Amino acid sequence: MQTKPQLNTQKHEHITYNTEEIGFAILGGIRLDGLDRMRVTLKIEVINRKFEHYINNPEIANLAIRHNIDLYNDTQVEKLIRKTADKLEVGTTSIATSIADITNQLEAYRLLMLESSKLESLKVAKPLTEEESRSAIEFLSQANLMYRTSEAIEQSGVIGEKNNALLMYTIFTSRKREHPLHIVSLGNSGTGKTYLQEKVAELIPDEDKEEITSLSENAFYYFGKTELKNKLILIEDLDGALSSLFPLRELQSKKRITKRISMKDNKGNTKTISVTVEGPICVAGCTTHETIYEDNANRSFLIYLDESKEQDELIMQRQRAQSAGTLNIQIERDIKNLMQNCQRILQPISIRNPFAEHLKLPPEVFKPRRTNTHYLAFIEAITFYHQYQRTQQADEQSGEIYIETSLQDIEEANKLIKEILLRKSDELNTACRRYFEYLKAYLKTESKTAFTAKEVRNALRTNHSNQKRYMLQLLENNYIKKSTGDKAKGFNYEIVSYEEYETLKNSISTVLDDILNKLKNDKKNLTEQKEVNSSQVVQSQNEPLKANKRNAKKEQVQKFTESNNSTEKNEA
Repeated sequence: MQTKPQLNTQKHEHITYNTEEIGFAILGGIRLDGLDRMRVTLKIEVINRKFEHYINNPEIANLAIRHNIDLYNDTQVEKLIRKTADKLEVGTTSIATSIADITNQLEAYRLLMLESSKLESLKVAKPLTEEESRSAIEFLSQANLMYRTSEAIEQSGVIGEKNNALLMYTIFTSRKREHPLHIVSLGNSGTGKTYLQEKVAELIPDEDKEEITSLSENAFYYFGKTELKNKLILIEDLDGALSSLFPLRELQSKKRITKRISMKDNKGNTKTISVTVEGPICVAGCTTHETIYEDNANRSFLIYLDESKEQDELIMQRQRAQSAGTLNIQIERDIKNLMQNCQRILQPISIRNPFAEHLKLPPEVFKPRRTNTHYLAFIEAITFYHQYQRTQQADEQSGEIYIETSLQDIEEANKLIKEILLRKSDELNTACRRYFEYLKAYLKTESKTAFTAKEVRNALRTNHSNQKRYMLQLLENNYIKKSTGDKAKGFNYEIVSYEEYETLKNSISTVLDDILNKLKNDKKNLTEQKEVNSSQVVQSQNEPLKANKRNAKKEQVQKFTESNNSTEKNEA
């Protein structure tokens, strides 16, 4: 019995299929997308020229047919069979049988390749050993967890940026919750925005994150339905992903995106199908723009990197140590593994904040509705991170398991979020605010009250176009005013108020601290009242026992007295 020919798939871009007489080659391989079609480029030629027919007709033996065809299209296949049979002078039956067999084997091969590609793209969670789990639980159970986490982040290789790094790590942790938070890093080119995001992201397990350099408009729709669910999406440069910001916003807000696309069925009829990608996702990105698209900015925490000379010196010290080979890389690796394991053992759980109704934002905050949601969600993220230090409780009605927010969680959140709220309350963007604060410091150092733009530009080494934009913003918001001069010779400017920023800082800090202190005092008074009530209950319960003891003692004294009186009468 003749052996059935098989596809040779050793070369994915040049798949072959040979019968005794004819050879078929699929040039360029096959596409794995679009299972409703099988478009290939076929090369058909004679491979066995020993047959008498080909010896007598050498021009046919050297002839090759190349044709681009959809093997699922019967009309195209029939035309190819007739064309091949006519040119190579072979029977149509053998050609049709071979093409049908090729199609069946290609289907099986494509399904195998699809399964293989899915397994390759699937990031499997690392199984933890008993020792790794114990170490992670021990870390998450320690007191001052946020402080210890900040120290661990620094030991993992993050230089400076303590507040920003801890804030970013907490937001990355929120990816496991139903409503994750998002963060955008802003700063000038070369300030280390991408570096900070990458270093903090190294503390998140690989299976929980997707790093993206650039995105097209439809890129998100090509992910699997649940491939992005509870994932951290790291976008290196938001400026290069402007076209994808709309589906990104939808994933942030609605937790899912859906698109209708048209496809043809096996009969050639066009129909529409829905492609859905589910969230929620946690998004982190970097940009050099001082202001980004407002709808995206409102959904995210905006952080600005430290551009001070002290931060520059810290970074250069690390660069020198790295070049000298004096860094302990092994300690950094161990810390990264520990923090990743801590993330792996965090389990989804409901959070309830019993103090939520008493929390308020400072009145200076712009757009307080969304900011208030972010504030409460950030507190819950800190509670979630402390889950191994909280007692699990069950709702009496629904049976839902949950943990409660503590005042310590609120205090930790306030420490990290004050800078965020300050920026959301400032009329000036951060770049302009930095310029203004540098300007104040310069005038105080030089003991001056008036200044010119050229003088300050030279002293602060500020770009001319940037300074022009900053000065216009300061004038429009009445932070500076023109004192003397004219347009031809130039103006002298004066600062309207040196204390306005400190006043804004104190106002925001005071509101948050006052509310927290009131909650602490209320809790303390409630605890003391419970202790008093408990003491009174115990005392009231003991009162009948004391009365019984007193009555028993009286009876004993009375009996003793009566006994003595009886004895004295008998003696008389």
